[in-house]
Amino acid sequence: MLNGDGLRVVLWVAGCNHCCKECHNPVTWDPDGGLLFNETAKQEIYEQLDKSYISGITFSGGDPLHPANRLDVRNFMMEIKEKYPHKTIWMYTGDSWENISDSPMMQFIDVVVDGEFHVEEKDPKLLWKGSKNQRVIDVKRTLAQENPKVPVLHCPDYA
Repeated sequence: MLNGDGLRVVLWVAGCNHCCKECHNPVTWDPDGGLLFNETAKQEIYEQLDKSYISGITFSGGDPLHPANRLDVRNFMMEIKEKYPHKTIWMYTGDSWENISDSPMMQFIDVVVDGEFHVEEKDPKLLWKGSKNQRVIDVKRTLAQENPKVPVLHCPDYA
């Protein structure tokens, strides 16, 4: 599984309430785990995003939408979009699009991969998701349509 289109920076956040069976990164479930995200860490990400060959950043985890993460993740996404308007932001979450589509955070995100990982639907041939139930959603196109609760897939012919 890849973490999005192109070569990307990935920020793994700590904190996840989904606790999916056979999660590929259960060490990120504890919201008090991991390393402190401080100004030095932020500058390291900016140094990578400064490179022309980097397509953007992916927020993963854990879950960026865990209550302990939401405000800091949203603020960092806003900074990234202001500083790098041509870089894409991808986000992985165990939440469903229907539950998160109204979040103010969505205005900063280009692609969301939604849904909990289901080991029964695991398919190693999938590029951007771990199980077939998850969806790779084009957030900008979805929000621009008449009914934004119905997701527009990033690649319509992608399983």
